[in-house]
Amino acid sequence: MPMLLRRSPNHISEDFLSRNRKVKGNTIVFFGKLERRKGKVNPFVSSIRARLKPRPMPLNIIHDANGLPRTILTEPNGSSAEVLLYGGQVVSWKNDRKEELLFMSRKAIWKPPKAIRGGIPVCFPQFGNLGSLEQHGFARNRMWSFDGDTSSLPPANNQSSVDLILKSTEEDLKMWPRSFELRLRISLSAGKLTLIPRVRNTDNKPFSFTFALRNYLSVSDISEVRVEGLETLDYLDNLERRKRFTEQADAVTFDGKIDRVYLTTPTKIAIIDHEKKRTFVLRKESMPDAVVWNPWDKKAKALPDLGDVDYKTMLCVDSAAIETPIVLKPFEEWKGYQELSTVSSSYCSGQLDPWKVLHGYHSPHPVNH
Repeated sequence: MPMLLRRSPNHISEDFLSRNRKVKGNTIVFFGKLERRKGKVNPFVSSIRARLKPRPMPLNIIHDANGLPRTILTEPNGSSAEVLLYGGQVVSWKNDRKEELLFMSRKAIWKPPKAIRGGIPVCFPQFGNLGSLEQHGFARNRMWSFDGDTSSLPPANNQSSVDLILKSTEEDLKMWPRSFELRLRISLSAGKLTLIPRVRNTDNKPFSFTFALRNYLSVSDISEVRVEGLETLDYLDNLERRKRFTEQADAVTFDGKIDRVYLTTPTKIAIIDHEKKRTFVLRKESMPDAVVWNPWDKKAKALPDLGDVDYKTMLCVDSAAIETPIVLKPFEEWKGYQELSTVSSSYCSGQLDPWKVLHGYHSPHPVNH
């Protein structure tokens, strides 16, 4: 049976308020305190009522067949997400029709210390091989913990969410001698999956890092996918030793291997899947770069944890900060933001105007922080 873990958000019911508040003349006696009434909403009572939002859903914690703990997030409309403590990694996101929206390799290795191919890995403190650390850093193959300190973030009301934290260990400090705290809030709501990463410098000297949320998106056929929003932008081509080019096409399409870092990208990018008549909308902040990656056939066969034909049904479009590393002074904190959503659409039939998607006209939910 799954173990249920409940949070303690200082929840106060309306019934409790009504039972413990009395009006006497021009005062309100509330929990033994006197609060003057001035013909308007009492700020003390108002602040309490502001917290009378629906109680956050309990966390459903299970252990999978490999013994890895994961939490399952659900929301009333029927969508769900699964998050591993290993790597702080989202490994499933299903819509209200139970369709899987993220790609997971059929050959993924689910045993530490290997990284798990698919879902949304966290790349920190290094993206790719741009440094002395292992590929994409070590955050994706460390065991994270539940985070109880969420004071600097607004309450995740009306959402199913989990807050995770990764702190530097002695092992990490030997490889990367900087003390840090990496936090990640993962929130699920109708039609949306939101990730808010935060990095805090707990060292006594500045440090810099690169970062990415590697989004493995599930697509029907990579040759029928196009990415809108990156036209005319400069990119670094990792297949050409990071040589700089400018995107000339009106959309990124796929007929071979691609590994690019697009620079100074917009806050919205649309990934259009013609065959599924579905568009992913990626919104991001404080992560100016976007990585577009597909290994194609030869590279896929060379990767031991990727099926030979898996490349046909996957595409990585990452939110990233790569070209200009993030620099934090002691006790400074960086915060990023990513929101993935989907809209039903058919570009071929003319039902989808990519410009409208990128400018929010097809978005069922505005971005709220």
